[in-house]
Amino acid sequence: MGSSSKEETATDADTSSGDTPPSNSNVFSEGERVLAYHGPRIYEAKVQKAELRKKEWKYFVHYLGWNKNWDEWVGADRLMKHTEENVIKQQALDKKQGVDKSSKSGRSAQTKPKSSADAKADKEDLKNTVAKGKKRKSDSGVEKDNSSMEKLVKIQIPSTLKKQLVDDWEFVTQQDKLVKLPRSPNVDDILTKYLEYRSKKDGTMTDSIGEILKGIRCYFDKALPVMLLYKKERQQYQDVVLDDVSPSTIYGAEHLLRLFVKFPELLAYVNIEEETLTRLQQKLMDFLKFLQKNQSTFFLSAYDGSRGSEGAR
Repeated sequence: MGSSSKEETATDADTSSGDTPPSNSNVFSEGERVLAYHGPRIYEAKVQKAELRKKEWKYFVHYLGWNKNWDEWVGADRLMKHTEENVIKQQALDKKQGVDKSSKSGRSAQTKPKSSADAKADKEDLKNTVAKGKKRKSDSGVEKDNSSMEKLVKIQIPSTLKKQLVDDWEFVTQQDKLVKLPRSPNVDDILTKYLEYRSKKDGTMTDSIGEILKGIRCYFDKALPVMLLYKKERQQYQDVVLDDVSPSTIYGAEHLLRLFVKFPELLAYVNIEEETLTRLQQKLMDFLKFLQKNQSTFFLSAYDGSRGSEGAR
């Protein structure tokens, strides 16, 4: 995959069963306009290259209306023919999800890619959902006629932490390495350190900060098994999160950062007053700056190649 692509380029599903290319009916042509899954949304895209790799067709696609940095290699299972039937499927999924199509469908594909909800969202790897979260942020910043809630939800990830996310993806999906668990400091430790940091800086311990940190912990524990793991990490999760153990006591900054990419999506559907949401976003941004400031301490510089965790496998 090219260095400019920042998303997962391989899928776990096989799309070809033999050494020879599949029939033409199953191959997308170079230059063909298609519909591409990117996390739980669908975008209009164009196939720029097609290659048979390890008995499986891979396609290098460009998402129409998006910077070429989003271009990536994907499997055939991520693509659909650009047919009226599939476009209707897009619209039906959007309607089911409650997405405001009146503001998006009327815009040119060259301005914004179309998107729709995918019922298989939780089965996608994290990086796909990461990209989807970023694209929703782009929606909120560009689409002037979107719902007010969508426009409000913006969480800018600092550039060094964005690189951390890319490195995280490469370790797990390209090098078959995992974060060695349990992590130290874990998520609970980091939240406590942030509370101490804010208390010392502000000269007092405010209830609002404490409540926000409790909320982050709750979101993390609930979201981790659903949307914050790559497929290759799920067995490890089953091995280490036993009984009533909270993921926030086992996982660390690597997985916590993934949650912040999902927050725009999660908060978009929370019924919060605009002013309150704005303050919340400011607090979340401040927390990200804290992570950035302590990046060398909180994050691993290398992952474990043994594919296991302490006391497991």
